[in-house]
Amino acid sequence: MSLVAGSYEKFIWGFKLKTLKSSQPPTLTPLFSFPSHLSPIKSVAVCGSAAASAASDDFVKIYDLSSPAEIGTLIDHDGAVTSLSFYSPQSLPSFPRNLLTAGDDGAVCIYDADPFVHLKTVHAHKKAVTDLAVHPSGKLALTVGRDSCLAMLNLVRGRRSFYCRLSKEATGVKFGLGGDKFFMVMEEKVSVHEAEDAKLIFDLEQQKRVLCIEPGMNGLLFTGGEDRSITAWDTVSGKAAYSIEDAHSSRLKGIVVLTRHGDDDDDDDPYMVASASSDGVIRLWDIRMAKKKPNPLTEVNTKARLTCLAGSSVKSIKRPWIGQTVPGKSRNVVKEDS
Repeated sequence: MSLVAGSYEKFIWGFKLKTLKSSQPPTLTPLFSFPSHLSPIKSVAVCGSAAASAASDDFVKIYDLSSPAEIGTLIDHDGAVTSLSFYSPQSLPSFPRNLLTAGDDGAVCIYDADPFVHLKTVHAHKKAVTDLAVHPSGKLALTVGRDSCLAMLNLVRGRRSFYCRLSKEATGVKFGLGGDKFFMVMEEKVSVHEAEDAKLIFDLEQQKRVLCIEPGMNGLLFTGGEDRSITAWDTVSGKAAYSIEDAHSSRLKGIVVLTRHGDDDDDDDPYMVASASSDGVIRLWDIRMAKKKPNPLTEVNTKARLTCLAGSSVKSIKRPWIGQTVPGKSRNVVKEDS
């Protein structure tokens, strides 16, 4: 298990999470820390041993967490890169198949991730893209932008297939783990929609602005933001299942669900959620103890103003690399128009 965080000070931080089958708590061991960008980092993404970061300097940096080392740079946007998302098949969660990036230029760049080769650029919005989400099938993606619009991208054909105006600007979008629902963040509200026709099911109302969301198992959605708490919502009933009050002393900037999935899991393997706050603290929680006002299992203080957090709960022996377009190589999920 690994965690990667980005900061306003242009630093990227990598941690290795070690869990023990005993009474000893898990630990977060530093992997690396260095100034990877020329401006504040806006987004990070992790899949298996591959990680990526994006910033206002127009660059996307690629990392190999098994080394750990920076292995290359992607330069295909004409503005700040605001959002990143890996896609991996559900049958092979540790092998990134594609990387999607979105930026202030309103475009979404689609890459093959084996190796990292630019496939196509799709112009999704008239203004900056604020967030993107890839469907678990890998066939489509959703984006929201500063033009107060929602766009759907057909990743098989590599084109925009749907575009509509929202009542107000959305700052975040995520698919549920099953792909049957998606969620949009609009200030203090998170709207829950049917993925098939975008029909609004209900709104999840918070007291303060929501800054990060992350889907979990069993229909849960974790939210965090200016209320400094982690709230788990039941997306079937629309009610809060439980909440970790005052999880941090400042606003939350990222949440990662690290629950492992496998046949060898047992009751000793905790259901873990990691959270990062703007004061530089990253904490790990066992959500099974949420109703008992839990203490964090472990924490680290980067002493930086963190802006984003990503993680992976699966291991990979395949190392990422940057390459050129290979004639005859399969494009996997994403294909360019002929």
